[in-house]
Amino acid sequence: MTRKQKKVLIRIIVAALLTAGFCLLPVENIYIRLGLFLIPYLIIGYDILKKAVLGIVHGEVFDENFLMAAATVGAIALGEYVEGTAVMLFYQIGELFQSYAVGKSRKNITALMDIRPDYANVEQDGVLVQVDPEEVAAGTVIVVQPGEKVPIDGVVVEGTSTLNTSALTGESLPREVIQGDEVISGCVNLSGVLRMRTTKEFGESTVSKILDLVENSSMKKSRSENFITRFARYYTPAVCIGALVLALLPPVVNLMFGHPAGWSQWVIRALTTLVISCPCALVISIPLSFFGGIGGASAKGILVKGSNYLEALSKTTCLVCDKTGTLTRGVFEVTHLAPAEDTSAEALLEAAVYAEHYSNHPISKSLKEAYGRSIDPARVSEVEEISGHGVTALVDGRKVAVGNRKLMDRLSIPYGKPQQIGTEVHVAVEGRYAGYILIADVVKPNAGKAVSALKAAGVEKVVMLTGDARAVADAVADEIGVDVVKSELLPADKVKEVEALLAAQGRKGKLAFVGDGINDAPVLSRADLGIAMGAMGADAAIEAADIVLMDDNPEKIATAIGISRKTLRIVHQNIVFALAVKFVCLGLGAVGTLNMWWAIFADVGVMILAVLNATRALYYQKR
Repeated sequence: MTRKQKKVLIRIIVAALLTAGFCLLPVENIYIRLGLFLIPYLIIGYDILKKAVLGIVHGEVFDENFLMAAATVGAIALGEYVEGTAVMLFYQIGELFQSYAVGKSRKNITALMDIRPDYANVEQDGVLVQVDPEEVAAGTVIVVQPGEKVPIDGVVVEGTSTLNTSALTGESLPREVIQGDEVISGCVNLSGVLRMRTTKEFGESTVSKILDLVENSSMKKSRSENFITRFARYYTPAVCIGALVLALLPPVVNLMFGHPAGWSQWVIRALTTLVISCPCALVISIPLSFFGGIGGASAKGILVKGSNYLEALSKTTCLVCDKTGTLTRGVFEVTHLAPAEDTSAEALLEAAVYAEHYSNHPISKSLKEAYGRSIDPARVSEVEEISGHGVTALVDGRKVAVGNRKLMDRLSIPYGKPQQIGTEVHVAVEGRYAGYILIADVVKPNAGKAVSALKAAGVEKVVMLTGDARAVADAVADEIGVDVVKSELLPADKVKEVEALLAAQGRKGKLAFVGDGINDAPVLSRADLGIAMGAMGADAAIEAADIVLMDDNPEKIATAIGISRKTLRIVHQNIVFALAVKFVCLGLGAVGTLNMWWAIFADVGVMILAVLNATRALYYQKR
């Protein structure tokens, strides 16, 4: 509990003990009883009375503080000292409960906010100096020591370490980093000292963007929240006027017909309806449900920019995906070695690696990673790059040619034709064909599970749009099980495809698009809901998206949909339950069937039950 919550708890305990004690005292004098019960009443309710008075002064009369103040002061004025004090006491118990629940739902987001770095270490004249991260320019070498947060995005230039990325991705497994690895800000360095060259300024770094998203998420309200806001704006004045009419009209009618007015009886009924009518259960539990859903999602590495997007996600029936970086790793790897009869796989790879040694092409990098050993540049000479074909070189004095089919045709060397999908790298040594190597963008191991999970979550159609070649796109689509695949598309073509899907879908559900590249930004904005891969995604894609997956795991999309649907179920349950109880109790209270104690249940009891139900949004387990 916070210090403020502890103070309220102490006030509740003191007021409850005093109220119980005074109830047992055999005091008949009404003035003495009034004086006694005013003590616990003011202890527990002075802040509510203060807020009610300030609300009247500032012209904001009709809120829950006014309703509570009017009902309890009226009850005490009519001699119902115990009921008036009890209403205020139970109301404060409900408020404390609600405050604690909000604090609990904030916990996940607060943990995320702890990623904000306090300083960056910059070396000056051989001494580490702590400076404000906002003062560090891109390209500066910073030092991150064990136990410190990585303050700015960068690349490791020296050192190896283990990083805790749980605050960003929701994953507890640490990540190993070595020289040359990219590191995003917000991670915690667990072991070795890292020297990093920053690639961005602090304001453009991942941690800064995430904090901005979280801080502004509450500003984007869902339709349910906006409905409750509008509802309370008209509902509260209406019930206040209704209570006033209930207190005045029946006694006046009684007098007109010559009967006793019964002022006390009807005023008590009016005050009872005021207590019943307090919209706390709705005003508190609905935003709390969405806040809990957003907090629960952030704990799993899913950043939702507003409750309106969480609500839209629950209605998703069509999901459109980019391929590279979303369903595939976006990194080329050697997937197949096919040496000729008189060549070993190791010799084939070694010849290709040495011939491509001086190239910075992604294919060359993939070959080096597959080789995994140090390279002796002295073994290579006379390197010649043939544009659009490949490269030739002398490796250990032997002529090696490495390239595509065009290079083999140019050198008049017969070559094998692969049956698998991938980029072909053909190798010839001394004019004789040595075999081929296939390099491909590898499908993420959880991509197929992600598509299955989406279908299980109620997504009717999964579509893949890509600029890649048709054969590659079809192979990936078959492997992971998407419903529709469109290939060889430009960014503008992707927008057209999404617009066509939106037109075909009409008002039936929502269309979400998942992407990671800068070319995906236009279509992310055009879709009903944009989802970006946050760990390796382009800044423009993350900015344009409504939801960000911090660990690039496509399975998290189904998790996000599950969280959103659970949250909306809780919201609808609370709305129906609260309104049903309120209207039934209002009717019964108006005719005198319910007393003030039932009114307390209709207000505080319903609020506590609704808040309890709302806290369920914090927790989500896959079925």
